[in-house]
Amino acid sequence: HPIFSILIFMYIEFMSFIGNLIWFILVGFLGGLAWLVIGLLWCISIVGIPVGLQCFKFASLSFFPFGKEISYSDGATSLILNILWLIFGGIELAITYCVVGAMLCMTIIGIPFGLQCFKIARLAIMPFGANIIRV
Repeated sequence: HPIFSILIFMYIEFMSFIGNLIWFILVGFLGGLAWLVIGLLWCISIVGIPVGLQCFKFASLSFFPFGKEISYSDGATSLILNILWLIFGGIELAITYCVVGAMLCMTIIGIPFGLQCFKIARLAIMPFGANIIRV
């Protein structure tokens, strides 16, 4: 019945809202704000604008990660930029998010939040060519 699919959709949206609310209060506000400031600093110079735009991706995902997924497009330019990103800081970001995610997954309540950290860690490895989509 269509009513069941509507109820399931409403339940998923409500749980994403609750998860995002808790995340935003505990982690997301400071994390997202930091990414916004870093992105603005990168955008001061013309050369830094591509990096600043990637920081804005991190900010949008850091504020509210529940209900969002990351999709990747192919491209040689994205590959080259991702390799440079990894060399100049991406690997440290990914390791940090993985460690925090592993610590959060040690408790049952923390597992959904740990999974969001792993999602952000994946973005930290390959931000160029990534698109954040709402599911």
